[in-house]
Amino acid sequence: FKLKRDRAMGVSHPILRDKTLAMLFFFTSTRTRSSFEAGIAQLGGHGAFIESTTTQISHGDTAKEIGEILGRYYDGIAIRQCDWNYGNQYIREVAEASRVPVLNMQCDIYHPFQALADLMTIMEKLGDPRGKTVNVSWAYASSYQKPLSVPQSLILLLTRFGMNVRLTYPPEFKLMPEIVEQAKENARRSGGSFEELNDFDAGFKGADVVYPKSWGCWLTTEDKDESARIGRKYSDWITDARRMSL
Repeated sequence: FKLKRDRAMGVSHPILRDKTLAMLFFFTSTRTRSSFEAGIAQLGGHGAFIESTTTQISHGDTAKEIGEILGRYYDGIAIRQCDWNYGNQYIREVAEASRVPVLNMQCDIYHPFQALADLMTIMEKLGDPRGKTVNVSWAYASSYQKPLSVPQSLILLLTRFGMNVRLTYPPEFKLMPEIVEQAKENARRSGGSFEELNDFDAGFKGADVVYPKSWGCWLTTEDKDESARIGRKYSDWITDARRMSL
């Protein structure tokens, strides 16, 4: 919050002056790349955008080697690797070999920085989030089958702040059971609540915050075409004026 306020007031805050951050992307990005690149510059450092196919990774460099190499040149490593059943493992293998911190810019399980930014927005708009109801809902999109990481990070984080968290999705679009169980325990500890719904409209009713988001049905099928076919059954799961009126 302080950094955002300083930025708005034109107060310089180069607390990472002369630091360098390797930003290794295995997937395309608009917001994540832009925010990390702008953020490190505003903090006085430099972000090096590295597209994986332009590196020796395409010729066999392992996660261990990437950790050893980038960990020597840079002060931090940020990675976006979203391959199902592999992305998080890859980031952890890099971290084991790296002498510098490794940041998760999104993997197949988590998208922590986006969730933190979302919580910050909720707090800016609504104040104390405790007792507020947020609906994290699957929504239809005709594009590629997206990772589970955004809804999973949201339910893990928001349940830690006493919010009443709804997770709304069609039956085929479940999240990882261990993540859901962790969210339930978080809610119990924080005094909030956690519930799962399969009715799109019901998730919207009376909510203070709505977060419609597409994700693939990875726990039902790992076939992207089949996942897309299943998704088309729920093409009416979209946010429109009627849903917002709920």
